[in-house]
Amino acid sequence: MVTRKTIKLVKSLYQKKYRYQHRLFVVEGAKSVLELLSSSFIVKTILGTEVFLGQHKSLLAQRLTNDQRFEIDEATLSSLSHFKSNNSALALAEIPSVSPIPPTTGAYTLVLDNISDPGNLGTIIRTADWYGIRQIVCSSETTDVYSPKVVSASMGSFLRVPVTYTDLKSYLSSATVPVYGAALDRGINLHRHPFDGKEGVILLGNESSGIRPELDTYVSQYVHIPRYGGAESLNVGIATAVICDNLIRAKEQM
Repeated sequence: MVTRKTIKLVKSLYQKKYRYQHRLFVVEGAKSVLELLSSSFIVKTILGTEVFLGQHKSLLAQRLTNDQRFEIDEATLSSLSHFKSNNSALALAEIPSVSPIPPTTGAYTLVLDNISDPGNLGTIIRTADWYGIRQIVCSSETTDVYSPKVVSASMGSFLRVPVTYTDLKSYLSSATVPVYGAALDRGINLHRHPFDGKEGVILLGNESSGIRPELDTYVSQYVHIPRYGGAESLNVGIATAVICDNLIRAKEQM
């Protein structure tokens, strides 16, 4: 059975400072835990109901030792979970040590400047995964990729798209490919296909204030999504999907 020490550890990991102190984060729900087990992430602990542990006994035995697997009742599991609908399993995984890869030819990189909403970050990660973008680089002010809300909103895509944090001035200054900045009402109309190559950086800014002015000097071209109705703005997650769709379509037409 699960120990008090383990329960205390799980509860602490819902706070960012303890996640990075222990270098661990929480993954919740049967589907997400099974995806985690099939990934390259290091899984340290599984808390599962009797049914979950029994159904996936073979897979669990391949990845964890007996003292890393704990049976837990649904009521206790629910009390530990950030999302109360979890009635099957919870995992603790190791936060990997990864560094951003410099912008390279032949690929697009998403760069996020102070994206504060966890749901938006999760959606952006999922969108990047859908369109085959293999890296997301974030400012240090961007919300933590390993928070429960981001992990949940990404629907497992965080396992496939590396998300790293760095100083964006230094990162963008090293770019040898075009840097496209997403703007609300300036720059080239996105539908006119400003993406004239097969690589580049797509820079997206904060949900309310956009890209910081001090990053302007690194932007090769600003682009905007044309508005045809009366909405004031687009959610940054949706805007990312629109931009990714257009850049991939332009890339395939070359």
